[in-house]
Amino acid sequence: MVKTKASRLYGVMAQFDNPSTLVAAARETYAAGYRKINGYSPFPIEELSEAIGFTRTGLPLIVLAGGIIGGLGGFFMQYWMEVINYPLNVGGKPFNSWPAFIPITFECIVLCAAFAAVFGMLALNKLPQPYHPVFNAPNFALATRDSFFLVIESKDPKFDHDEARRFLKSLEAREVVDVEL
Repeated sequence: MVKTKASRLYGVMAQFDNPSTLVAAARETYAAGYRKINGYSPFPIEELSEAIGFTRTGLPLIVLAGGIIGGLGGFFMQYWMEVINYPLNVGGKPFNSWPAFIPITFECIVLCAAFAAVFGMLALNKLPQPYHPVFNAPNFALATRDSFFLVIESKDPKFDHDEARRFLKSLEAREVVDVEL
């Protein structure tokens, strides 16, 4: 089966000269109804994530789940050791002396939440990702120096190749190119 040009297309990329133009273009692109868009710049631009419609992430829930699992695991690990596996009466204390379990439970919460944060961030950012289709675009290496890029992905429901190119050219882009897979 021969792949057509449309099936090999990742999207359309526009190159801009400064961050304010990129943010303005991203806002107009989002307002035009495109949702599968992404911006690339040599430094973080706080307004860009809001402009492309990225408002929420699932990372806080992942960290919360990691903390809850770590806390329950730490508490019940101690409970199993002190009450079930090796009950030892020390100074007349009850076997399930939960106030003594608090420091280790807290440390397990912090440890598991930290691991959940690191691995959750890697998973949500799809890392490690040694290859991405935008690396094929001409001049994309300038994104690490002095250029700013906006991509409309072909997976977008509103995507039409000619219309997307026309739209990005109308946003004062220096150059508009196709990005192939």
